[in-house]
Amino acid sequence: MAEFKKSTLREYFESIVIAVILALFIRTFVVQAFKIPTGSMENNLLIGDHLLVNKFVFGPTASRLERKVLPIGSIRRGDIIVFKYPEEPDRDFIKRVIGLPGDTVQLRDKKVSINGQPLDEPYVHFLQPPSGATEFSEVTSFDVRERYGPVTVPPDQYFVMGDNRDNSQDSRYWGFLPRDYVKGKALLIYWSYEAGREDYQDESAGATLKGFVSVFAHFFTRTRWDRMLHQIR
Repeated sequence: MAEFKKSTLREYFESIVIAVILALFIRTFVVQAFKIPTGSMENNLLIGDHLLVNKFVFGPTASRLERKVLPIGSIRRGDIIVFKYPEEPDRDFIKRVIGLPGDTVQLRDKKVSINGQPLDEPYVHFLQPPSGATEFSEVTSFDVRERYGPVTVPPDQYFVMGDNRDNSQDSRYWGFLPRDYVKGKALLIYWSYEAGREDYQDESAGATLKGFVSVFAHFFTRTRWDRMLHQIR
């Protein structure tokens, strides 16, 4: 019997199909690309940083065996996570985990306390120093940038905040983050391009084309080479 031999065209076709399936699997279950469009995480993450997000690390497990064998971890305080914005689930946000389920979170004079203990936050950035107002000051009584809580984080939910505390739409404004909305943990910056805020917020076809032309023309001069492959902490 003659040995069956696949044609070269079929081999190419099968290779392409396998590559596409693997790419879709990785995109869906393992990693996701994400770009920073705002300054809410400055100075840790800058506008124009392009990140890789590990979607697998917080994946659900059905059994104790899966939890032991697979490299899946729990969400920890200080993790920088990408999630579906609760008020608009089709949008992705990125913030830092501050409060875990059961924690009591409080903010006084821009200083965060967890369960009555001050939280050490070397990553925090402020546009303005704390006002230093008294506890009963009318100036800061409704300013969540200065004062918030105390609130207790419910089960299976988290309290998240941006590193740029004076310019971040986070749990102080829209509440707790459900566990099911978490998409993954930010891993590293694979590329960083210096551009204006408007270049990342305008998603119209004209703006996209203009942005592509700009990147092509200024790739070498505006790429932040020192941030390439920078691990996110």
